[in-house]
Amino acid sequence: MHLGVIGLGSMGGGMARAASAGGLKVTGYDIRPTRIDGITAAASPAEAAAGADILLVMVVNADQLEAALFGENGALAALPGGAVVVSSATIPAEDAVRIGERVEAAGHPYLDAPVSGGAARAGTGELTFMASGSEAAFAKAAPMLDACAAKVFRLGPKIGIGSTVKTVHQLLAGVHIAAAAEAMALGVRAGADAKELFEVISNAAGRSWMFENRVPHMLARDFTPHSAVEIFVKDLGLVLDTGRSLRFPLPVAAAAHQQFLAAAAAGFGGEDDAAVVKVYERLAGIEVKES
Repeated sequence: MHLGVIGLGSMGGGMARAASAGGLKVTGYDIRPTRIDGITAAASPAEAAAGADILLVMVVNADQLEAALFGENGALAALPGGAVVVSSATIPAEDAVRIGERVEAAGHPYLDAPVSGGAARAGTGELTFMASGSEAAFAKAAPMLDACAAKVFRLGPKIGIGSTVKTVHQLLAGVHIAAAAEAMALGVRAGADAKELFEVISNAAGRSWMFENRVPHMLARDFTPHSAVEIFVKDLGLVLDTGRSLRFPLPVAAAAHQQFLAAAAAGFGGEDDAAVVKVYERLAGIEVKES
């Protein structure tokens, strides 16, 4: 079974490694030349797609997805007939529908399949997929899903539902990271020990997965980007656009978005999303770190 992968960043690269470890032949392309052991490097999206049974596209946004599939040296023209396209990009549901319809009109099943779990779980094949598409799309994508997923939520045949669920997920993820930063900064400003505060909250009802995962980055002052601040500038912007189109108020998401925008404006956009804590630190003249 041959898998083509477009997008070999922290998530796509991890998924490519997991698929290779799971026995798939993997060819990968990234706009930045990227070498991964066990993965055949391609020079273009078309080269990554040539001969593939499954094409996985893990890029940042809908513009990149369209370019990868339909642009110069695009993948779709080189993809063998009947091969499935799996999009794991976080994009608006309406873009997933539009792109999926275009892919299926060209004779390829399309799986709208965003993921959650982070770079570490991508590399170990333990991601959660939020996927919607036809039975044929699920069946053809099964070898990749088996290699890359701990859990696959099958959300029905309608393309766009996977992206809708991921949008809701990103609302919560972004809010939880911003809230974790705000809570830790408040505690430190008031005189609490940061490590002790983290340990208490991690064993109490106020904890969240994001709190337990991101606060250690703050304590260690390690802002190496696993998921960057700019990702949540984009994704919470997507959340707010969705609310606006539905005439649905999202005041908590909007407040979190402003904090990520502030972090990006302060020069932290390329750092780990836990760097949103630096907005509070600068305002209060503190650092959230182990003493």
